[in-house]
Amino acid sequence: QVQLVESGGGLVQAGGSLRLSCAASGSIRSINAMGWYRQAPGKQRELVATITSGGSTNYAGSVKGRFAISRDNAKNSVYLQMNSLKPEDTAVYYCQGRILRIGGNYEYTYWGQGTQVTVSS
Repeated sequence: QVQLVESGGGLVQAGGSLRLSCAASGSIRSINAMGWYRQAPGKQRELVATITSGGSTNYAGSVKGRFAISRDNAKNSVYLQMNSLKPEDTAVYYCQGRILRIGGNYEYTYWGQGTQVTVSS
């Protein structure tokens, strides 16, 4: 089994900062890309940022310059530093990983359970 567990969400005022963490555990052989997605009430889930195993990053235009994704391959973890938060950043944030399990032949996409981020105006 593979699990992704997020932490670090909460309530913050506009202009503030939060740092999300996500740790993958279980029978993991390797992790390819990891990323953060978010889903606001009544909206579809959208990409926030991704990072490859080599450290290449990609950001949604709405968060570029304010958010920073990073990872620690030794800890099977990915992080999202969120600065200059806006009320429109309010959403449930999900961690995602493309993971090859021990004994497996293919990578599969795994998701965390989500963590709520609420930005008050």
